[in-house]
Amino acid sequence: VDENVHDVVIAKEAASSEAASSSAETSNIGPLSMTVEELADVLGGFGRAQLAWDCYSIGVDPQLFFSSEQQEDDEVAMIQQLFPSKRRTQTLGPDALQRLASITPSGNNNNNTCCIEGGVATLSDIRRSSDRTTKLLLQLADGFEVETVIIPRMEEGRSTLCISSQVGCRQGCTFCATGQMGKLRSLSSDEILVQMFFARKLCRLEQLPPVTNVVFMGMGEPADNADQVIAASRILTKRGLFQLSASKVTISTVAPTPESFRALAAAECVLAWSVHAVNDTLRRRLVPTTKYSMKELRQGMIDALLSRPKNFKRTAMLEVALIQDVNDGLQEADDLAEFARYIMEQVPGCKLIVNLIPYNEVFGGGVAYRQPSNERVVAFQKQLWNSGIHAHVRTTRGDDESAACGQLATSKKKKKSQL
Repeated sequence: VDENVHDVVIAKEAASSEAASSSAETSNIGPLSMTVEELADVLGGFGRAQLAWDCYSIGVDPQLFFSSEQQEDDEVAMIQQLFPSKRRTQTLGPDALQRLASITPSGNNNNNTCCIEGGVATLSDIRRSSDRTTKLLLQLADGFEVETVIIPRMEEGRSTLCISSQVGCRQGCTFCATGQMGKLRSLSSDEILVQMFFARKLCRLEQLPPVTNVVFMGMGEPADNADQVIAASRILTKRGLFQLSASKVTISTVAPTPESFRALAAAECVLAWSVHAVNDTLRRRLVPTTKYSMKELRQGMIDALLSRPKNFKRTAMLEVALIQDVNDGLQEADDLAEFARYIMEQVPGCKLIVNLIPYNEVFGGGVAYRQPSNERVVAFQKQLWNSGIHAHVRTTRGDDESAACGQLATSKKKKKSQL
């Protein structure tokens, strides 16, 4: 998760200026960003589009699967068994594959690879921790790299995927390694969705529980890439595509402006606000790019929630990275409780949850923050509970394999995945 980071992520230098890359980064819309209906118009048939999405949804690249003559019959049969029964014997012929290739962005690579794998992104590195938390490093077509993390809940039979929305981030949170990079560029919707594609593939091959939950809490600020994040969320939650429940997709923002909430509310997913502190002075210390008071930002969240129907779409989350002797005291807990209670009072039907994230120390960072003791975390949580605020402490996962956001790109040891 973006707040729990250790090392500064060092991205590759851009081959062109940020302005040039910004104008090009979202110009191509590939098949991962298309609905079945939209893809059918391109491929010349609804059945063709359904079959392509049968592949994408389980992490299979149809351009490779249907064009390869080197696959074992048992492997083909195993994958086909995952398709709906009425399409298990169908294939995509040369015409359909050529049409598919024509809309698959290959970026600026030199091999003209028009596939999802090797075109939109390549799996560059993979790390597995003892609790089976798995981090993937994906190299994009222009050489930049982003990270995505699979967090399995083995006992519950499900996994959560933490997704990145940008390469770097311009918000500059002092406790966050990704924030120290600055923004290098935003991701297209295809580059966001390809993270889900590779996660589904890895879960299938390594017998990890299926991804049922997605959190936009990886690298980047979703509000700074709202259009592409919203487009990706619609594909994630649409029937016949990745088919997640909208209530299982959470978009987290530091809230650069009060209007950020309204923009992201169009995604119809759970809204989360990375608050970290409700005191204006302390908040600006932790998030130096903060330009609005916390009351102004809070009103922006309230207005966005009020624009939604009175159902699960009014579920919201406040996130706090707890840092020892900075924002983990009982006074900060009382301030947060009062702050949260006002939101619930103003938004009928609002289900508000406070997510407490014990800070993971950033080695090599510019600020010497420390992780609070478990006793202080529990005391903070108890103070919120006693004030009538539901508070959850996020369990730290994957520390032994650099699973916190931003670590893998700097610490990878060139271990190549066997996938």
